Amino acid sequence: MSLSRRSLLLAPAVAAPLVLARGALAQTGQPAAGADPRMGERSSGPATAPVTVIEYFSLTCSHCAAFHKEVWPQVKQELVSAGKMRIVWRDFPLDQLALAAAQVARALPAERYEGFIAALLGSQDRWAFARGADNIAEIAKIAALAGLGRAEVDAAIADQGLRRAILEGRLKAEQEHRVNSTPTFVFGSKVVPGGMAYDRFAQLVAEAA
Repeated sequence: MSLSRRSLLLAPAVAAPLVLARGALAQTGQPAAGADPRMGERSSGPATAPVTVIEYFSLTCSHCAAFHKEVWPQVKQELVSAGKMRIVWRDFPLDQLALAAAQVARALPAERYEGFIAALLGSQDRWAFARGADNIAEIAKIAALAGLGRAEVDAAIADQGLRRAILEGRLKAEQEHRVNSTPTFVFGSKVVPGGMAYDRFAQLVAEAA
């Protein structure tokens, strides 16, 4: 099945739950989906690290893919593994396909999340941008390597509660950190949109410590 990569805000089938989520947050100040364990924190690095960096990303964002392929390995080795920081990943899907991929990622056990999103970002050209590709079939091939069968992939994508929870997270990012593009990083109280080289990333971590 091929999914459109149009903006979420232009897609009525996806915009409707986003509008509902906006109303729920306005009334309660909290996500309406409740404590879905699949929406628990996805992170890398020790909880005791002096700096926590939040990354808002979309799985169909080429700039996110570039950061994860070119910069993240050094960040992980020199900053995360060294105990200087931890990173928390938060979904900010830019289109319907990114939302579907995020749903599949969230359906995996937390310990398999990082490897799966790394595989998706590393093979983005194949499953997200190849002309005529069956997007979901390609995602399912990668998910199979992480232990998720095709029926489970289809179930995750069809799960309206999971979809709503991810969209609520996106809405919260817009309200809390004024996120409107990906990747966007939050270093303490400093919000920095756009990809960056390792040296700049390390500098921002040091400033937030």
